[in-house]
Amino acid sequence: MRHRGRPGRGPGGARAGSAVVLASALLLAGCAQSVDPIERLGKRAAQGVRKPSPAVSQAYRRWGLAAPLAAPPRHRVRPLTARGAGAAPPRVVDHVATTDKVVFLTYDDGAERDPRFVDMVRDLGLPVSFFLTDSVVGPGYGHFARLRAVGAEIENHTLDHPAMPGLPYAGQRAEICGQQDKLKSRFGVRPHLFRPPYGTYDTTTLRAAADCGISSLVLWRAAMTSDGIAYTHGERRLRPGDIVLVGPDEATGPTLKERTARLLRRVQARGLTVGRLEDYL
Repeated sequence: MRHRGRPGRGPGGARAGSAVVLASALLLAGCAQSVDPIERLGKRAAQGVRKPSPAVSQAYRRWGLAAPLAAPPRHRVRPLTARGAGAAPPRVVDHVATTDKVVFLTYDDGAERDPRFVDMVRDLGLPVSFFLTDSVVGPGYGHFARLRAVGAEIENHTLDHPAMPGLPYAGQRAEICGQQDKLKSRFGVRPHLFRPPYGTYDTTTLRAAADCGISSLVLWRAAMTSDGIAYTHGERRLRPGDIVLVGPDEATGPTLKERTARLLRRVQARGLTVGRLEDYL
């Protein structure tokens, strides 16, 4: 699989100890350097989000869809239990076992910060998940606070985006727990989902993630690229429960809004809609 600002990522479903790479090329621009934290935004961030447009029922047309996005089915959410040092290893998923006709949209790193994408998420009621890397987001946490204010979820993607396999436990724990602390200080919550950089991990990653309170290691079965959808394994079409990585921006390629709209049209053509990943994990 691929990643934003990074070489290609490994396919979902990889086993511990194996480094895997998605077959299609998703090359990304280099990550930015870390900067000093900005103030937590909270209500101020929400105030920066424009109010919904008057014709909300027609908003889908604004974003290039031929029909409204169907509401996902109701899903019973199981309460999370506290996790800490010594907890069982997190499960590794690239697909959710469900008969609900939903797929899950995920975005990595945090380099793209188009204010219009905030409007898109708000107008469509789009449940998306962002796996953020601190050194990539840099001074841009305010953008993701605004996204969170309109319903997006924020999850962990390490402090500095290193390839995890082979790193000692202390280093992996520092990367994961360090970003847990950063996100807690910015948004007031500690994520329970973690995506390892490049989609690769080893048994040490699982141990460190568990000790940092992570319940699931999230990979992906499908990736939206500028050329279409690439699959890591299985059927070459979207299926209920697929976790989809919306691939990186290309210098001359479609924008984040355009890539997402293209994916949504494919989702609708398959009789599917978008679910909230955190409700299922």
